[in-house]
Amino acid sequence: MIDTDVLIVGGGPVGIAAAIDARLAGLTAVVMEPRSFPIDKACGELLLPGCLPLLERLGVVPEGMPLRGIGYYGTGAYSQGAEHEFARSQAMGIRRPELHHLLVTRMHELGIERDHGRLTGLHQDAHGVTAVNDLGYSIRAKWLLGCDGLRSATARLSGLAGNTRVTGIAGAPRYGMRRHFVIEPWNDLAEVHFGEVAEVAVTPVAPYLVTVTVMGPRGVGFAETVRSVPALAERLTTATPITDPRGAGPFRRRTIARTSGRILLVGDASGHVDALTAAGLRLGFDNARAAVEAVVRAAPAEYEREWRRLRRQFHPMTASLSAVAGSGMRRGLVPVAVRAPGAFAAAMESLAQ
Repeated sequence: MIDTDVLIVGGGPVGIAAAIDARLAGLTAVVMEPRSFPIDKACGELLLPGCLPLLERLGVVPEGMPLRGIGYYGTGAYSQGAEHEFARSQAMGIRRPELHHLLVTRMHELGIERDHGRLTGLHQDAHGVTAVNDLGYSIRAKWLLGCDGLRSATARLSGLAGNTRVTGIAGAPRYGMRRHFVIEPWNDLAEVHFGEVAEVAVTPVAPYLVTVTVMGPRGVGFAETVRSVPALAERLTTATPITDPRGAGPFRRRTIARTSGRILLVGDASGHVDALTAAGLRLGFDNARAAVEAVVRAAPAEYEREWRRLRRQFHPMTASLSAVAGSGMRRGLVPVAVRAPGAFAAAMESLAQ
């Protein structure tokens, strides 16, 4: 049996960040992750401005494509565009495996151990948590952080997973697909194009490489959605795709609480709305910091309160955009942003914090 102060279940960017935070706080840490490093994921590969100081605090300095802001664009009769330049700092486009490699390198520098198992069982008492993996042995930890994403085994095994059934104005479940194209970026903004039923996000990630991500309802096609955005389809006609479509979703996840005794849920495992605003990593890194601070003080209730405070910073914007994107109101979103530039700027700055 392995003994440690903190066991982090899930070795994605947020899980590695949590492990680094724990080690910098003077705790021993083990990361449980069965997948090979570096880990790729279908995502828009955009780091919002607020992500960068959080990574630098961990000793991780990514070198991607600097992006001065973000633009929302319509199509057809609604082909207007609203653009915003971030006020205080830039965003960054970076391939997910490159970001993950930097985090893993820092993890190794700090001597953080890795377990290659997959979580299959949990038991906790007043003094700690015993995690059972599929390799046939257990890990004993004083605290366990579940950073294992949308389909969190930690949330399920701890009884914290909530009902993800779609109700009310939330709309149908949404999914994403991502590809990379060799082409010189034509903009130093991250772009979001609103088609008839889905969005296409474009993020420059290298001098001759862009990430193209389609987000929409189940069954939406990558090629068909790109073709529905004429300006974008024309640019990509001569570009060379170097990756196949990679999918993710459904995005929406709920939890009934974020803590259960000595188990804390972090990042997407703690609840997720949609990838449309690219706020997932920003919120996840802050979750990781807050969870470790609560562990150091042996006060998990403080993490629940801080989780709710952080959620209020991003959830209203993300939930509102997701609801509009999945409804008949989506055609009016960009025209409204064009007519109300002050409100659009305020919304984008709320994401940049």
